[in-house]
Amino acid sequence: MIKKANLITPNGYRILKEEEDYLWRIERPEITQKVAWAAGLGDRSDNADYQTNKRRLRQIHSRVRFLRKRMESVNVIEPTKEQIGKVFFGAWVTLEDENGDVKKIQIVGSDEIYKHSAPCSIDSPLARAMIGKVVDDEVIVQTPKGQICYFVNAIEY
Repeated sequence: MIKKANLITPNGYRILKEEEDYLWRIERPEITQKVAWAAGLGDRSDNADYQTNKRRLRQIHSRVRFLRKRMESVNVIEPTKEQIGKVFFGAWVTLEDENGDVKKIQIVGSDEIYKHSAPCSIDSPLARAMIGKVVDDEVIVQTPKGQICYFVNAIEY
């Protein structure tokens, strides 16, 4: 079994922090206020407002706990001067396949792939194959459909 990397880009960390801040400082107080108002109406067993908002409050608390634990455990990786010109974590890589199709991706951590416009998880076979490559290098990736060959056209940080 391949061990998953516990890495995140500075932008990815900022996004996690913004979500945690929003949930804790903005949404939680609003929902708490709604729960208090609905509780004041009386019978809570038939009170849909109370039950719905109480459920949302539990979801917020659960997500905030998860985000705080993740932010404590991830390693924020800042690009260094030594990385320039080579593919490493956090790099924006422009790849061209054998058909001439071009795509630009960024190698990011698993916490970032769902909130990113062009993600490539550091744990993916493509990212693992690209690490250390320079412009004009070939990247060969084994997929279930066979080998795919890419060419590195550009690398940015």
